[in-house]
Amino acid sequence: MAHATRSVGATIRVWDVPVRLFHWSLVVAIALAFVSSEEDSPLAAWHMVAGWVAAVLIGFRLCWGFIGNAQARFANFVKPAAVFPHLRELIAGRPERSIGHNPLGGLAVLALLAGTAAVTWTGIRMTSGGGSEDLHEILAFSLLGLIVVHIVGVVVMSLLTHDNLAQAMVTGRKAAHGGQLPVAPRRFRMLAHLGGVAIVGLLVLGVIRYDAGAFIPGSREEAEHAEQHAALGGPVLEANDDD
Repeated sequence: MAHATRSVGATIRVWDVPVRLFHWSLVVAIALAFVSSEEDSPLAAWHMVAGWVAAVLIGFRLCWGFIGNAQARFANFVKPAAVFPHLRELIAGRPERSIGHNPLGGLAVLALLAGTAAVTWTGIRMTSGGGSEDLHEILAFSLLGLIVVHIVGVVVMSLLTHDNLAQAMVTGRKAAHGGQLPVAPRRFRMLAHLGGVAIVGLLVLGVIRYDAGAFIPGSREEAEHAEQHAALGGPVLEANDDD
């Protein structure tokens, strides 16, 4: 599909709205999952909700990596062959500026998506008695380590390239430095956004079909408590009613 080319001035639009919404929503979901992970936490009822939200977000990002704008597509930033040249530039303290993700950043995106997916999957398996709590915790803390490395990388690259990468993920824009950026036709962008909304909707419906209370805080705990009560106290209560 042909793309128009838009001249830019002081800044250039890099990250589309869906990518930014995904990024910060996932930040909130992961943070909420960690602070609600202990049973005595006042937010414990939100732990499963955070996990399901993260699962939906991962599913969306995997699809958006094929239909989103140029910088959102995996084909444009997952470049294993460019990793070692980029590392040499980084060691020399002169990394080449990237419009979107640099080669290491691309690998970091994949690692974070895979890590989050693994944590959510083991959490979901635990609800059906088929998962290991120890494995879930190991993966969760491994994900936390990846996040720390990611933050350090963002800070280092921001200093070396003079790009405020965190701010760019908020505003969607970076300094242009006299560059140009191809822009997809408006019709294509509208179709992609409609497709993104449809994907999220289908993912949410699929989750609800699997677990009707997935997005209701505390619903899993209430269901488990009801099952335990029925198994342990149900017959006794029925006998008392007959008297």
